[in-house]
Amino acid sequence: MSSLKVMVIPGLTLSEVSEDNLQRMREAAGADSEIIVCSYKEAARHAADVDVILGIVTPPLFAAASKLRWVQSISSGVDSFMYPEFINSPVMLTSEKGLVGEHLADHGMGLLLMLTRQLAAARDLGPEAWQHRPQLRAAEWELTGSRMGIIGFGGTGRAMARRAAAFGVRLRAIDRDPVAPGDGVDAVEPASRLPELLADSDIIAVCCPLTAETRNLFNAATLAQTKRGALLINVTRGEVMDEDALIDALRSGQLGGAGLDVAPREPLPVDSPLWQMPNVIMTPHTAGASQFRVQRNLDRFITNLRNFAQGRPLEGMIDKSLGY
Repeated sequence: MSSLKVMVIPGLTLSEVSEDNLQRMREAAGADSEIIVCSYKEAARHAADVDVILGIVTPPLFAAASKLRWVQSISSGVDSFMYPEFINSPVMLTSEKGLVGEHLADHGMGLLLMLTRQLAAARDLGPEAWQHRPQLRAAEWELTGSRMGIIGFGGTGRAMARRAAAFGVRLRAIDRDPVAPGDGVDAVEPASRLPELLADSDIIAVCCPLTAETRNLFNAATLAQTKRGALLINVTRGEVMDEDALIDALRSGQLGGAGLDVAPREPLPVDSPLWQMPNVIMTPHTAGASQFRVQRNLDRFITNLRNFAQGRPLEGMIDKSLGY
């Protein structure tokens, strides 16, 4: 393959690239290749003859990059790439899929424990918590023997399953695709079994990507199928939930609580009732943070860059027709 022009656009999940990693990129891309690190504002003036981008590619940047052949995203979800021009192009897309599940699942279990062990309530009460010990104790419950339904059994779903199994939770999982069981799940059921899974689950763990099929998946009809009082945990994409339906289910007790790192609108406006609900724990889309994340993505990109230069298959490929 001839020399490559590679553009790296740092962002929230890839704040900087060390000189050591840049040298590894140069070696992977091959002799005479060019590696450019620039901000998004500067990207358009370099884009005309770029072959590869590590970063987020918006429609204006994509239009400027007429020779682009491959993009590796620096976000775990790739819904921002799902615009017609990109989907219908021959440009390949890879991502961090399979690399972010561990820290997303850590966060998901943290949200769950804040609800089940009344940790957030005790924190909010401060010194007054001692005056509310009977109420706090009465509301706490142990995870042993409870049932968790996992929606999406990819990297995040499997990581969530491993952690929940260690707490003695019984597991079910569904996935759109036929995937192998494991990590405490005996059989991965098809998406058509969602109603049965919801009715059976004390805890619902949303671990799926945002696609045309999953957008507003948790609407009024779906939430009505949940086991009354179930807890909803979501650390992947907020648009999977219909905000009004979620609020209604939490107010009525159909859902007993929710632990959310993501919201249907981001940032969630201050007037959303979700902020005021005592049975809702929210964090500002921070589950994706890990001290290991940057290097994991760079290692994959460098491996892929070498494979791309040598005409070999890439890791973390996205099926653009499916959106994951």
